Amino acid sequence: LLGSVTTLCNIWKSGPFKTPPPNLVGILVQTPMHPIFTLPFPELTLSRLAEAGGKNASLGEMFNELGPLGIRIPDGFAVTASSFRHFTDYNKLQEPLQQALSQLDNSTLFNLPAIARRCRDLIAGGEMPPTVKESIATAYAAFIRGCGSEVSVAVRSSATAEDLPTASFAGQHESFLNVKGLDAILIACKKCYISLFNDRAIKYRIDNGFEHLQVALSCGIQKMVRSDLGCAGVAFTIDPETGFQQALYITGAWGLGENVVQGAVSPDEFLVFKPTLKKGDDALLKRK
Repeated sequence: LLGSVTTLCNIWKSGPFKTPPPNLVGILVQTPMHPIFTLPFPELTLSRLAEAGGKNASLGEMFNELGPLGIRIPDGFAVTASSFRHFTDYNKLQEPLQQALSQLDNSTLFNLPAIARRCRDLIAGGEMPPTVKESIATAYAAFIRGCGSEVSVAVRSSATAEDLPTASFAGQHESFLNVKGLDAILIACKKCYISLFNDRAIKYRIDNGFEHLQVALSCGIQKMVRSDLGCAGVAFTIDPETGFQQALYITGAWGLGENVVQGAVSPDEFLVFKPTLKKGDDALLKRK
């Protein structure tokens, strides 16, 4: 489209027009001159999955759909997949990454640790592009204004091939908690990029038929909740073991939800019957 606009501009300049035709003005105004590197949660929906990744797109849906219902989702913003792609382009990493991955023995995976380490070293040696830094700094400043003061955030990986019906990538990429300050956020984002080439992530892409360099990574920057004042956990809208759709399955433990997700603690478990819950009656089927 940008090439077409350039051609139209050249035709217009060489023609008799004193000003651009109205339809050309519309194209010029609506065409972005550079990719979007950050998106605030209020602008995130599942339609942005290609830019925000599965986790961030879902967070955006929750933020926008559940907020009006009184469910408070901590605010934040996404560093988009375009930022990651620009990072690899800016540092000219596509070719060396491809060369390294082409040497991987996909049958035996005997050299997976060495190849994965090579890929991670390449990403680690890259520099965050100035335009991406500036965009993150602007988004972070707006986020801080909304919070009223500087707060600790979670920096979470959100791959474009994540949380899909046939592939979850759960636990494959890194997240970082209690991150505070712009410099620390930039470092954490880069560490998330590096985790795209963890041994497990590479093998998971092979097992599920994903091209390594076709998967990009977005980072979610989200306000931390005081874990010392409550509990955290995971809720499923159906029973994950049986698929029974009239039950809610909830796990929870005191402290950070990361402990529950990683299996570091044994959480309390609750099975709730939806129809009874809607009536306002005691809906607890089982507690463990």
